[in-house]
Amino acid sequence: MAATCIISIHINKGKTARQCIGDRLDYIMNPKKTDGGILVSTYACSPETAADEFMLFRQEYQQNTGRTQENEVIGYHVRQAFKPDEITPEEANEIGKELASRMTDDQFVYVVATHIDKHHIQYGICKGGSSPSSSYCSPISPAHTQKSSHDGGRTSAIMTAFL
Repeated sequence: MAATCIISIHINKGKTARQCIGDRLDYIMNPKKTDGGILVSTYACSPETAADEFMLFRQEYQQNTGRTQENEVIGYHVRQAFKPDEITPEEANEIGKELASRMTDDQFVYVVATHIDKHHIQYGICKGGSSPSSSYCSPISPAHTQKSSHDGGRTSAIMTAFL
């Protein structure tokens, strides 16, 4: 069974929102960890410009709604690690894409990157905090509590919605 962790991404003291989301994306997409970037998948963005696109959707959301939040969650980082030899990197990446799709109902920009630099396989998902339609801001959809149908039950129910 996989171990799963969800971390909210906030603006750190002394950094901009762009720097914070960029640092997290740089970490998960590190070519040394992702087979030269081969194990990176995206939705509604490209790997090279993901941080800028995350920020563009955030800016559009704020302009369209007039809403800003103190201690704003600018995104989420999901990590899921598997036991050694439990899964291939390609399977992990597919599970990550399916989980990201379910968590977001394909309404939010996200990046999935599978790391192969340790004895175990793990992937990370970075999900933007604002939707590309700029109409709403939501953490994770209720669909995220369902197990992935392609992982043989290895994906545990992630969490109930939090905000």
